[in-house]
Amino acid sequence: MPQRTFKAMVVEEGDNKEFTRKVVSRKIDELPPGDLLIRVHYSSLNYKDALSAIGNKGVTRNYPHTPGIDAAGEVVDCSTALFSHGEKVLVTGYDLGMNTAGGFGEYIRVPSKWAVSLPEGLSLRESMILGTAGFTAALSVWKLANAGVKPADGDILVTGATGGVGSLAVAILAKAGYRVVAATGKSEEEDYLQQLGASEVIPRAAVTEGAEKPLLKERWAGVVDAVGGETLAAALKATRYGGVVTCCGLVGSSDLTMNVFPFILRGVSLLGVDSVQCPMETRLQVWKKLAGDWKPERLKMVASECSLNELDEKIEAILKGQACGRTLVNLRES
Repeated sequence: MPQRTFKAMVVEEGDNKEFTRKVVSRKIDELPPGDLLIRVHYSSLNYKDALSAIGNKGVTRNYPHTPGIDAAGEVVDCSTALFSHGEKVLVTGYDLGMNTAGGFGEYIRVPSKWAVSLPEGLSLRESMILGTAGFTAALSVWKLANAGVKPADGDILVTGATGGVGSLAVAILAKAGYRVVAATGKSEEEDYLQQLGASEVIPRAAVTEGAEKPLLKERWAGVVDAVGGETLAAALKATRYGGVVTCCGLVGSSDLTMNVFPFILRGVSLLGVDSVQCPMETRLQVWKKLAGDWKPERLKMVASECSLNELDEKIEAILKGQACGRTLVNLRES
């Protein structure tokens, strides 16, 4: 039987509507219902986690709450036949860390249908360096490839390239043989992006230059956009005839103000990418690719690591736009 108490970050809402977060001891009996109990070894920090950690009701409705939309560890107990005791599994998406206590605790209890057996070729640690960000990046590449975009077709633009999704999109696309152009507002990270596989690094202002025009000069065979707003609009206007743009982020803006010319004059396709409710069949296929021929060669360089007690300052950094790559949360040392 597992220990009766465990450590977790808990965000609480005060009477003055201010939110505080601290690492506390929780009881396993306090976890929500579910047929799968997992001892979490690793989690990771995503922008959505940071929003939950400051009380964003669009992410998490009720507090107190433990964020963490990613978790990987070993099965403690499963009341269905899907998993066995000690089996290594990972959970990303669904309601984990949103309104269900998440991976910033040493244990989670969830429906077993949310979990994926750890694919051969990945360690638990590697799976959480990837996490939701890596899965979203790979799902974007998956959609580009399935829409017919081939490496020989030309440059693939990645926006928000130093972020979690962007960094891993650069690495996955490069591993898959595409020529990647990485756009970023952090010029000091050019070497980092080139090491990940970017053939060219451009300032983010270069993407939006001239964006007030109805169309821009054709350049991109495909785009993985993690920013949204004006950046996404400009990328669509500069995509080549028959090109494909995937959309998975809104850090720039959730609004998309533009005309229909890229779609009706150039046949450009805009594909939405959702990693939360992604069907399990696709989820398994994408994780298999991430563990196999799409596994980034320099995966470790994407991540910095922290303990549960060190997580608070990492949350502040990601909210201020100061994070680069991925933050791995090691719960074995909490």
